[in-house]
Amino acid sequence: MQRVSGHQRHMIGEDPVGRLKVYVYDIPSTFNKKVVQRDMRCLSHMFAVEIHMHLYLLSSSVRTLDPDEADWFYTPIYTNCDLTVTGLPFINNMPRMMRSAINYISTRWPYWNRTDGADHFFVVPHDFGACFHFQESEATARGIYPLLQRATLLQTFGQIGHSCLKNGSVVIPPYVSPRKVFNHTLSVDTPRSIFAYFRGVFHDMNETPNGDRYARGVREAIWENFKDNDLFDISSEHPITYYEDMQRSIFCLCPLGWAPWSPRLVEAVVFGCIPVIIADDIVLPFRDVIPWDDFAVFVPEKEVDNLEDILTSISESEVKKKQRILSDPQIKQTLLFPRQSVPGDGFHQVMNALARKLPHETSIYLKYGQPSALNWSAGNASDFIPWQL
Repeated sequence: MQRVSGHQRHMIGEDPVGRLKVYVYDIPSTFNKKVVQRDMRCLSHMFAVEIHMHLYLLSSSVRTLDPDEADWFYTPIYTNCDLTVTGLPFINNMPRMMRSAINYISTRWPYWNRTDGADHFFVVPHDFGACFHFQESEATARGIYPLLQRATLLQTFGQIGHSCLKNGSVVIPPYVSPRKVFNHTLSVDTPRSIFAYFRGVFHDMNETPNGDRYARGVREAIWENFKDNDLFDISSEHPITYYEDMQRSIFCLCPLGWAPWSPRLVEAVVFGCIPVIIADDIVLPFRDVIPWDDFAVFVPEKEVDNLEDILTSISESEVKKKQRILSDPQIKQTLLFPRQSVPGDGFHQVMNALARKLPHETSIYLKYGQPSALNWSAGNASDFIPWQL
């Protein structure tokens, strides 16, 4: 077992087996399998960890079939798999599906009601997690879904001090297909001839008059400042050589979008491209085991105009040091969720994070006769319509 960095408190290779037991609720397939069957795009989009976590747990040694011996309870619900024609989740259906699932488990098993869900975890990998909206102002106004106030949330969204990041949440990586990564991997000797690389949207048509400016203007500033700069290979076009191009690049820009995170963080790391993170106060996945500070470059949003000076000032020796750390296959593995789980992968990091929260405090259990502290009447009218396909 290898400690990645001297200041890291936990091991990448810790084995979660024997450290916790998880009970997987057997709920109707309309919450999971049938949603995928209706739209197979769910299996590979950036929110797909909610599906692959379910598949992993069904065959994992941490699973228990006896709920009375479980440390944690997991509800396999795919809130991000109900997709629009353009492939984006129907945000208004997310709370409805979540409420229906919680209502189902709370009326058929006793475990939710004894803790108000405090020993339950949910995968909520949307832009702002369980706030269920892609625009920050709307997400903040909605807040974390009321019935999830005591549950532990596994979410890709993480920002220090933000109302959509609940205390105790586990920040996880977005889904990037391990098979696709493998199929596009070049030789380690491939020259890195591109200085700084980015492919993605610079402006978004969903900007609103009330101040929801896409990427807080960061991406627009990148385009305006560096579109004609030979050191920067940036475009809104997404070529079929995207993954190959990252492997030919020294720095990969990872600016915020609507939310601080994006799959580029994972893609940059697995392809050995130094991630340039431009997202103030971002909480990165598995920070207690991954030495992000040792291999990434952090640029404050207000300094984006100075990006060229910041990157060219990094010495060649420092670049090589970061690349050497990025070459560690263990670091790459922590950010991936392969179909066949392997030691140290993203699944193991999640289970280890949950194991470190044990044992539960006795205070999570409601006293006999104590009413639920959750607000079951909160939400929009559409949230109360039972979920069905």
